[in-house]
Amino acid sequence: MSIDLATHYGGLTLRTPIVVGACPLSTDDHMRTRLQAAGAGAIVLPSVFEEQVIDWTQKMGRPITYREKALLARSERLKIRSACSDANSYLALLKRASSQLDIPVIASMNGYAANGWLDYAGELQEADAAAIELNVHHPPVDEHSGSGEIEESIVAAIEEIDQAISIPLFVKIERVGVSLPHLARRVCSGASGFVLYGRGPDTDICLDNLKLKSTWSLTSPGSAIQLVDPIMRVHSHCPAMSIAASGGIASSDDVIKVLLAGADVAMVTSELYRSGPEVIGKLIDGLIEFLKRHQFNSINDLQLNRPIEFADEESRVHYVAALSAKLNVVRSNAVGD
Repeated sequence: MSIDLATHYGGLTLRTPIVVGACPLSTDDHMRTRLQAAGAGAIVLPSVFEEQVIDWTQKMGRPITYREKALLARSERLKIRSACSDANSYLALLKRASSQLDIPVIASMNGYAANGWLDYAGELQEADAAAIELNVHHPPVDEHSGSGEIEESIVAAIEEIDQAISIPLFVKIERVGVSLPHLARRVCSGASGFVLYGRGPDTDICLDNLKLKSTWSLTSPGSAIQLVDPIMRVHSHCPAMSIAASGGIASSDDVIKVLLAGADVAMVTSELYRSGPEVIGKLIDGLIEFLKRHQFNSINDLQLNRPIEFADEESRVHYVAALSAKLNVVRSNAVGD
């Protein structure tokens, strides 16, 4: 039985639902080739940070705000490390990766606000990004009066950047302080998808100098279960919004569960560091075995059998209509290819 693993993620049609999440591994040319050969449907490059974009904006002769000057000064003091030394180097990496691979390469921007990102978002599109992943953080609490104001700032950022590009925009946001299902409805016309992730960095205190330190560690295998509930809530409330599950994807069971919950793709990162690119093939093999066991011929068959609860029959009708619209896009894109 032939299994069709193609999936629709926002405006992209991917050959498999396994996406390499943003991480420094993808800065290496040889590693990207191995990730594609292993079966990845797309690759997200590591982030270019807001501070780097502000510096790029300033060097282009454009004015920057007082807040941006303060952020730039802060980054100089902290010596924030990133995969690329500056915004121009990031554009070169993106251009090289896009020309090297046959699968979509997604650029990633990381920061607090939309100011200064608009021109650079256009540059990312010009450098052949298939899409942009916007990793937007909440500003400090004292800059907002409540969760509603936080949501307004996120909505404004999405609207501004979406107007500056014609490629898909995926939004990766913190789950704390906002109502994800409600936000999904509000930004559905501007954002092509949500990236729902399980956790943030660990915050520690250095006892030698009494300063704060944020560190990332590999996500523990099995922790993807934490994603199931938020994915189901967003998907059932706004089925038109594509979803990527990110955080703790380490086995084919993890992939299957997040897809059944409502995700269109599963992003793998930590497991790549533990097991190498070949783990992607193992995730795909396990997914295929599951589809065969349940007599599903495609990812679309799996999606139609998701265990979603509905408040009434009208909700189910709207849900099926949204899935059908997604399926029609996948089919039209396949014909166009």
